[in-house]
Parts: sequence; structure tokens; C-alpha cells
Amino acid sequence: MINNRDDRRSQFKKGIDADESRRRRTETTISLRKSKKDEGIAKRRARVVAPTTMVANDASSFAPVVHGESKREQVYTTQDIPSLMQQLYEIQQSGVMDGDKLKKIAQGFRKIMSVENNPPVHEVLNSGALPFLIQMLSLVDKPLVQFEAAWAITNIASTDQTAVIVDAGAIPPLVQLLTSANADVREQAAWCLGNVAGDSTALRDVVLAANAMQPLILNIIKPENNSLLTNCVWALSNFCRGKPQPAIGQVESAIPAIVDILRGDNEDAKIDALWALSYISDGGEEHVDAVLQSNLAPLLVEILGEESKMLTPALRTVGNIVTGNDKQTQAILDANFLERMKFLLNNERRAIKKEACWVLSNIAAGTETQIGSVLGRQGCMAQVVEMAEHATWEVRKEAIWVVSNVATGGTKYHVQSVVECGAIDSLCSLLDINDTKMLLVSLDALESILRVGQELGKDYTSFVDECDGLEKLEQLQEHQSDDVYKKAVEIIETFFGCEDEAEDENLAPTLNGDTYAFGIPQKQINESFEEECPANGHGSQPFATYNFAAV
Repeated sequence: MINNRDDRRSQFKKGIDADESRRRRTETTISLRKSKKDEGIAKRRARVVAPTTMVANDASSFAPVVHGESKREQVYTTQDIPSLMQQLYEIQQSGVMDGDKLKKIAQGFRKIMSVENNPPVHEVLNSGALPFLIQMLSLVDKPLVQFEAAWAITNIASTDQTAVIVDAGAIPPLVQLLTSANADVREQAAWCLGNVAGDSTALRDVVLAANAMQPLILNIIKPENNSLLTNCVWALSNFCRGKPQPAIGQVESAIPAIVDILRGDNEDAKIDALWALSYISDGGEEHVDAVLQSNLAPLLVEILGEESKMLTPALRTVGNIVTGNDKQTQAILDANFLERMKFLLNNERRAIKKEACWVLSNIAAGTETQIGSVLGRQGCMAQVVEMAEHATWEVRKEAIWVVSNVATGGTKYHVQSVVECGAIDSLCSLLDINDTKMLLVSLDALESILRVGQELGKDYTSFVDECDGLEKLEQLQEHQSDDVYKKAVEIIETFFGCEDEAEDENLAPTLNGDTYAFGIPQKQINESFEEECPANGHGSQPFATYNFAAV
């Protein structure tokens, strides 16, 4: 029964704004991007051992062989910091840049900070070593020194002290090292810059402002080895990562290089390239256009056809594209994306099912033709409706959006189709959830379905009642949210009638002297009976007043 709450009925409004039907990632993004094993990590610890090319070029890295065995490399600890600093001061005073000594000093600091847990970065920074390490980056004729210094600085950048190396002026020389003649030096510089960019959007912007993108892309286009390619692509993903996104002009030059990587055979590089693409596409329509102009849609959809580590970033990118305008959404449909839905919706990974429903919900927020494409995919909508009722909550929420967008944005025949898939059952099952926003989404969908039912002469109200929907709607009149309350009342009054208001003047007793008269006035009854029952007065039961006055 409807409660008499005039103050709450003063104004009804649509529960969910129409602009929300096509959704970019907000809380969904946050929860999905907590999965580091899928997305990779923003920062990487530096390499454990030196690359083989560096070892080959530096025989002194290992001790001389004695009795067929090599001596262990020198172990450095924080106790060696004063000695290392003293050597730096002596070199500074002499003015002679001894390459061997500088390399060993930089190597010492690097090893001190290479411990796995709690590296003593603060101790190294407090010693005053960082300015010396940064100066070593500019010793062009000493690549071994540059490499060790860059490695040591990378170890600092992989901790929470990243901003310190930026403030100390390390970014310009690191960017310069991206064009070094030595591939290992270039790789280490890219590694370090990737760590800096992955620390925060503020530091990412510092790296981009230092014009690091173009030399990094050159290393991706013409990599000297797979290790260099892999680390440069990972750094590229961090250059594109974070919100607010970089301006499209700062990152769009990377897209052709990403396309080449995706057509190559380096699987690790492909994964990071796809993550970079997902970050670039997660912006406005301008960002989406930049991605689509490279004709990447067919390639992305092809990746979605089989299980791999590329699946999540590829699906994320497709999802970002369909949050754009209708034309951009159509590009994904034209690439036969819907052919992949059976595989995606049946994927064992919950995150993939959730992403797939998110993509479908945004397609369903498009044109009527696009909604028809979703409904026309055999079994697709029925499975989504089933997921809206029975899947885990994270997946269920996205499936609800699909149903709601079809119900509120499709034609009446689209609505009829989704009802035939079981949408009323699913929506009614949601009317007792503890999620105000999703309640409003469900109520909007249910209201639209009932309205279409009236237009088509379908008794959808009985369907709702049979699913205990009416009882749940009545209970929602006690909901703490005014919006939920108003929407529930509006649906009940519009589609299920309101018996309360029909009872007032004809059923309430009226005082007439010492008597109370119940029911319809006698004159009205007589006139009615004379008109409808000509035989009235021959044995019919009289209507009279009853006197409750004291005798």
C-alpha cells in the first residue's frame, strides 16, 4: 500500500540521468586496475645482473680466475658509503675523471641499493652521492660509468624517493642517454624514466615535457635487441598512463609504433603496447579518433578471440572506444566484435565477463540500430539477462546496465525482445539490493518496460506481480533514498493503480443529524438502479441510514 508522504511526492524525477547510459570508467576502473598481475606494475626494480654485452666489454667485472674458479664479486654495504664518498671527493679535487674508479664507485652504490627488501636508499641520499651519480650520466666517452650510474639512479627511482632524483635534475641527462651509442645504456635510461613516469602523473608530465617520447619511440622502431624493445615499450606504457591523461599531442606519435609491435612476435612487448593503447584511448573522442585512425579495430577484435595475457588490455581498449560517439562505436561493430561475445561472456575470469558486459552496455547506449545488433546476436542478450540475476555482483552490475540501456533506449520491439529473454524476472530480483544507484537503474528499466507493455497491450504488470516485484516496489516506499521512494511510488501509481484514493468520499461516513450515512448517497443509488435495473423496487434490498444515537 502506498504511504501518504506528500512531502516526498512533491517532485518525481528520472532516477539515472540519460548521460550516464554511456559510461566511462570510474569506480570500475579503480577495482579492475588493482589487479597488478593483469596490468603489470607501474615501477620495476632494476636488473639483478648486468647485461651480457656489458660484461663482455668489461673484464674487470669479474675477479681473475684462481684454480679454475672465479672469486666472488665484492659485496657492498652501507658501511662502505663513507669510503665511496671519500673516493668521489678525491676524484673531484684531482679533476681527473678516472673511468675505472668512477665505474667501481657507481657500482658500489648500485649494489648497496640492490637488496630486495628495504634498500638503504635514504642512507645513500643522505651521503650526498646523488649529484655525483647524475654528473656521471654526462660522461659520453665512458659508457660503463654511465650505465652503472643510471642503474644506481634507477634503484632510487623504484622506491618512494623518485621525486628526489627529479628535483636533483636527473631527467634531462637520462633523456639524453636514450640516444647513446650503447644499447645497454639506452635501455637502462628507458628503465629509469619508466619508473619516474610510473610514480605519478606529475612526474610523468615532467618526463614528457623533457621530450623523452621521441627518442624512446626511436628505440622501439629500431631496437637493437628484444630486451631493449621490451623495456622501452614498458616505459612507453608508463608515459601514457595515469589520469588526467596526457594531451593527445604528447602521445599520439606512439600509436604507429604500437601498431608495428602488435603485428610483431614479441609477446611481452605486445602486452605492454596494448596497455599503452588502453591508456591513450581512455580519454575524450579525440583520443579515440587517434586510435581508430590507425585502423586498429580489426586487430584488437582479433586478439579477443582467444585466451592470452593480451586479452584484458585489448578488451579494455575496445571498451574505451565504445564510450565514444556512435560513429566510433560502429567501428568496433564493423570489426565483428559481437562475434567474440560468446567467448568473452563464457570466459572463466570474472574480470573478463565484467569487461565484456561493460562494453555491451555502452554499445546498447548507442543508436537503435546498434541496440538491434546486440539483440540480434543469438543467445547474447539471454545470457546477459541471466548474468544480471545470477552472476557475482561485480558482473551482475554491468549486466544490469546492458538490460537497462536496451529497455530505456531501444524501440518498443527491442523492449519486447529483452522481456522475452527474461528481463522482468532479472529486474525484479534486483529490487531488494543494497545499492541505491543500481536500484534506480533497475527501476528506470522496469518503468520503461511497463510503459511499452501498455502501448503493445502486453500484461507486463502481471509478470512483475508474479515475480514478487509489486511487493518489493511497495517495500521500496520505505527506502531511505527519496529518489528510490519517488520512483517506486510513480511506478505503482502509474501501472498498478491506487486503491487508496478511490476510497475517500464514497466510503467515509457522513454525519446527518444524529445519524451516519455510509456508502453512495441514496439519490445517486436510486438513479443508478432505475437506469440499470428497471425491476428495482420489487423485492430489492433497501438502502437506508443507520442511527447510532443514544436512545
